[in-house]
Amino acid sequence: MSMQDPSPQSIDLLIEAGHVVPVEPHAIVLDDHAVAVHRGEIVAVLPIAEARQRFAPTQTVSRPQSALLPGLVNAHTHNPMTLLRGIADDLPLMVWLQQHIWPVEAAVIGPEFVADGITLALAEMLRGGTTCVNENYFFPDVQAAVYRQHGFRARIGLPVIDFPTAWASSDDEYFDRAGEVHDQWRDDPLIATAFAPHAPYTVNDANFERVRMLADQLDVPIHLHLHETAQEVEQSLQQYGQRPIARLDRLGLVNDRLIAVHMTQLTESEIHLCAERGVSVVHCPESNLKLASGFCPACALERAGVNVAIGTDGVASNNDLDMFGETRTAAILAKAVAGDASGFDAFTALRAATLGGARAIGFGDRVGSIEVGKQADLICVDLSPIETQPLHHVVSQLIYATGRHQVSDVWIAGQPKLRERALVGFDLEAIVANARQWRDRISTLRTGA
Repeated sequence: MSMQDPSPQSIDLLIEAGHVVPVEPHAIVLDDHAVAVHRGEIVAVLPIAEARQRFAPTQTVSRPQSALLPGLVNAHTHNPMTLLRGIADDLPLMVWLQQHIWPVEAAVIGPEFVADGITLALAEMLRGGTTCVNENYFFPDVQAAVYRQHGFRARIGLPVIDFPTAWASSDDEYFDRAGEVHDQWRDDPLIATAFAPHAPYTVNDANFERVRMLADQLDVPIHLHLHETAQEVEQSLQQYGQRPIARLDRLGLVNDRLIAVHMTQLTESEIHLCAERGVSVVHCPESNLKLASGFCPACALERAGVNVAIGTDGVASNNDLDMFGETRTAAILAKAVAGDASGFDAFTALRAATLGGARAIGFGDRVGSIEVGKQADLICVDLSPIETQPLHHVVSQLIYATGRHQVSDVWIAGQPKLRERALVGFDLEAIVANARQWRDRISTLRTGA
């Protein structure tokens, strides 16, 4: 056989698409391209005609009317709270949290609630093109097991908070249990852990110092709510004589391990501090808007060189896990806040929802872009419906005109999770029935019936 005519290479999967949006390199769309996948990994990105000559795939998926993108990364969620969707709407953060959410959680929280909430969330996320999540809730051992069972990629927060909960009753128990969960999952290909001290107003200095020391030792990120409201900043000034981020800096936490969520109250110097230290900021615009918490200056952060990611926050304050909707809101809100229509453009928004999230949670080397050597966490988005026609600009349509219902196919590590809009490995009827019985239980609790 001549050098010009090698035999085709056997691979598991070839996905052919009208448009491949790799995210890296930035602002590129590859028309009529294919992505070759073998053993869960991307092995080539090339024109379809070339791919057909070079590879002998076990399976070919052809989507000529679709865009193929990296799976979306939801960089901040509380997914068990999916079962609390809509129970306490139209309230400010502290009233919502202290008078409604925390009392209900105290009554229902446990392994069963966590497992069922995440199963419901998984079905919703996969149908909307999300393939990776940064999770922040109690019972991380249960969370990790459910995500792993469904082959979903997740960074699981190990909770630390200054008061007893169903998960732990003392400071030592929070840290002991965190260590146990970390040890159990530290070598898993899909599941990793982070410390998740709740917020500056619920974690004392000693516990923050302990978190910092252990995060360094275990080489894991620190995921926390920070500068979410003006009230939080004011309270910190009264209690510590410092703004929350200055207090965290004093305690040694402002560095490239920090995943700072919300960040609606920022000075220019604080933005530059985040850029200098390599802090990642997770922008949760819809939760911030709904709770009237403030506006994250996404344009200013991005222009300063801060890695910006996007998260939905929990369903109880959003009220969905729609990363297409969230990214659109992030893009248009950023422009209004900056007073600049050219800010946070479509390519920048898509990057924040994919590679920005992956980098924020320490997965940037494995997911977030369509590059050779990365994991095949991929989604197909059908751009043929009337709502996304005519197609002048693929990424503009994805950010400003596409709905999550247009996601047709999802793969995680090359494994199909959604096939032509049908979930793989989920019993939807059972999930819905289960959600309804939780609704009835919570309703009975709240009415005292």
